[in-house]
Amino acid sequence: MTDADAFLEMLAESDLPPLIGHRHPGGDFRGGIVTRGLGPLRLAELVSPEGECFRDARSARDADSELWQIELVTRGRVRAEQGGNTAVLEPGDLVLIDPVRPVRFATTATTSVTMLVPRRLLRLAPDAAARLAGVRIRGDRGPGALVSSLARGMARSLAGFRSDEADRSAAAVIELISVALSAQLDDASPAPDEALRSRIVGFIEARLSDRDLTPAKVAAAHHMSVRRLHKLFEDQPLTVAALIRRRRLERCRAELAGTDRTVAAVAARWGFADPAHFSRLFKATFGYNAAALTSSNRARMVKALPARPGEDGG
Repeated sequence: MTDADAFLEMLAESDLPPLIGHRHPGGDFRGGIVTRGLGPLRLAELVSPEGECFRDARSARDADSELWQIELVTRGRVRAEQGGNTAVLEPGDLVLIDPVRPVRFATTATTSVTMLVPRRLLRLAPDAAARLAGVRIRGDRGPGALVSSLARGMARSLAGFRSDEADRSAAAVIELISVALSAQLDDASPAPDEALRSRIVGFIEARLSDRDLTPAKVAAAHHMSVRRLHKLFEDQPLTVAALIRRRRLERCRAELAGTDRTVAAVAARWGFADPAHFSRLFKATFGYNAAALTSSNRARMVKALPARPGEDGG
């Protein structure tokens, strides 16, 4: 394992599609990365701490447009959001990511495997890719289970292949991935309620900074009663109000970890008018004070400042 700075440097050198993110400021940082290749396939096994990261359109590189990215979770829990889809991944699950489109990840302490597959070898029509990107592929049944099991083993040992053996083996793996994606397409046609929930979650995500964002406003925007809205989410992990609150808190956490703004200013930006209430909610949700993020960030900034003349001990 390595520290945070070394981990970020290793990520940059791995040539994986870039991500921008913030990790919580706990002292027990555990991170590491091991990369391997099998013919045209590239694999990376990552150990990463709890945190959030994202990639926006400006971060994408030209080379990334030639790849598909498949993420496999082997330990921990990951929420991946892309193109209006949200995948909540448990160990063994997979998700297809388009490296040139915006994406957001939120993770617990996690071990995962990234597979990078040339697009020319894994042919996906644009409409199929749009339907699949950011959608959970279960790793406990069908072709997804085979890909999951195979990827775990490949991440640990890819030695002893001759060049022709590596190319043929990679072709077999890519074909199996293609079968798993095709099977997912057959299952991916959402029921009407699922499609509507997805639109509502997208609406909420886009308006989190609106202080007046309430279940009533969400319901009105979708031409339904509040009762119908609550019924739509009754079998989901969070109610609409709890979802709004949780996503706002997550946005606050990400911003506090990368800015020198005050807790009150960041809280107000994301719709929390009462700083004391926000602080209680934040600690109850994440287990540590919001102020710890700003103090940690300021300490890092001060440490990074160049020493003034006469302060370097010389």
